[in-house]
Amino acid sequence: MLVQERQPAAVDDVPDNGDHERGCVIARSLDRYTTNVPREDVTGGKEWLVHSFDGYALAPDHEGPARLLIAHLYFWKSAKCVAGLRLTTDNEPGPWERVGYHDHGDPWREQRYQGDR
Repeated sequence: MLVQERQPAAVDDVPDNGDHERGCVIARSLDRYTTNVPREDVTGGKEWLVHSFDGYALAPDHEGPARLLIAHLYFWKSAKCVAGLRLTTDNEPGPWERVGYHDHGDPWREQRYQGDR
């Protein structure tokens, strides 16, 4: 199915309601997987919200309807099969963070596990 309309390609393209107090983005997948990402890590062109390839909608078996790609963080922060993004004031750790993975996940600082600086 050819995608005719323009869809957001980045969090920067999503309409801003002016509420900048909400500093955390929660990405939710179709399978209820979530991941928390600071807003500054998904704005300013630092991420992609991939929804199509070669003009066709991204199929569920290829991680559609959308894939969040945050190349500068470890990939557990890049949710697959994204069904929605939510801005929040609270940091809501996802399943990987709840079992000990780092909340931020910066590979250049080797932030793999909670307690890594």
